[in-house]
Amino acid sequence: MSTTSTFPTVLRQLLKTHQTFLSYAAKHVHKLDLTLPQFDVIITLGDTPGMTPKKLGEQTLITKGTLTGVVTRLEDKGLVQRTASKKDGRSQIVRLTETGRALYERTYPEHLEFINRLFNNYAVEEVATLEADLVRLYDEILVARGEDGETVADEFEE
Repeated sequence: MSTTSTFPTVLRQLLKTHQTFLSYAAKHVHKLDLTLPQFDVIITLGDTPGMTPKKLGEQTLITKGTLTGVVTRLEDKGLVQRTASKKDGRSQIVRLTETGRALYERTYPEHLEFINRLFNNYAVEEVATLEADLVRLYDEILVARGEDGETVADEFEE
């Protein structure tokens, strides 16, 4: 099969699906007066004692600059707090406040149910196949990116 002729169609569908999924997920999250990145931070911290901003950024895929603003807005809402690390006073730990933990415990199960509705018409085997295909694509992207963080696109720009 020639990937050249099918690639633009697959790429368009992938982008369309990604954007539509984010819009669908945001529908539930916005009812909580949160943005998707804010909710992502809350659910990532949900079952943890907290984590460094670096680890939180890695887990949520939110860049350092954006994460700072997201965490600040969550602090302003009283949902997270930053404290000095007991291991290294120069670094911080971001953790949920009691209010943030209560929000997580109340809303995360609802959000999972909301998202899982998307798969109501899929057989278990179809979900497993979809997951395997997405993992394979993800792995291919990592290989294409290279270990040094350069992308294939970077090679063409030189």
